[in-house]
Amino acid sequence: MRATLGLAAAALLAAGVVVGGTASAQGIRIVVVSHGQAADPFWSVVKNGVDAAAKDMAAYGVTVEYRAPETFDMVRMSQLIDAAVASRPDGLVVSIPDADALGPSIENAVKAGIPVVSMNSGSDVFDRLGVRVHVGQTEFEAGLGGGKRMAAMGVTKAVCVNQEVGNVALDLRCEGFAQGLGGEVTVLAVSMDPVEISNAIKAHFANEPDTQGVLTLGPTAAEPALQALEEMGLLDSVKFATFDLSPAVLQALSDGKMAFAIDQQQYLQGYLPIVFLTLNARYGLMPAGVVMTGPGFVTPENAAQVIELSKQGIR
Repeated sequence: MRATLGLAAAALLAAGVVVGGTASAQGIRIVVVSHGQAADPFWSVVKNGVDAAAKDMAAYGVTVEYRAPETFDMVRMSQLIDAAVASRPDGLVVSIPDADALGPSIENAVKAGIPVVSMNSGSDVFDRLGVRVHVGQTEFEAGLGGGKRMAAMGVTKAVCVNQEVGNVALDLRCEGFAQGLGGEVTVLAVSMDPVEISNAIKAHFANEPDTQGVLTLGPTAAEPALQALEEMGLLDSVKFATFDLSPAVLQALSDGKMAFAIDQQQYLQGYLPIVFLTLNARYGLMPAGVVMTGPGFVTPENAAQVIELSKQGIR
């Protein structure tokens, strides 16, 4: 996949020579500011995509910087965006988990004439902030698909475990899931602490033992949820699914311990914005609207095909 993306990017840039002429590519600097830390299982794959694109675009004079707050902190993230804008990069990539908190900083980047691409979260708000393109999935629709899939398995009562309440993208996932399921859905608010997540799920089932399904919104919550369900002996009776992939999630799918995972191919979310901003800096080229990277579904039937790529940090 890495080689294929590199060749495709090179082909796009070569095509740009015909259209755009001989624009200089020297000194193109792109800054990425995300709300996710590179050490997180999901965001490490995004960072791998950013790094791969930086390497592939280095021949065109591109350097890339990746910045993120140490925790889910919108004040700190807005400060990082402001600092990036002040440094006058040739392009800016941002995730937008909270448009109210981050909007002014992003709009300042646009007013300063810095091309901005959003990725991962923000599909519902990017255009009103002046962002030119969003790379990711539409979160409500992804949750809707997950709810419909779980409803088809006979689930009528479920819990949606949200480790970042206030992150609009995650809130939309739970809302879509509830509508798709068409039954009773409880949103279980937790932090990113795996012990807290596990204990919260156990407490939920102690109070609501007739819950038939569990949806987590990422590997951060999926892995402790899996442990909790195993310890309670519920994996055979409760349908368990998650958003996003990690080696542990893929192994659980392969072992038949999970029903499905909703895959948004986050490697592309890191990779493609760098290519787009390189094309923009060289030739003024840029796609428009939402460039969809998901949702797709990984199930016990196809998990083995994805495991090897996960080991490489691509899925």
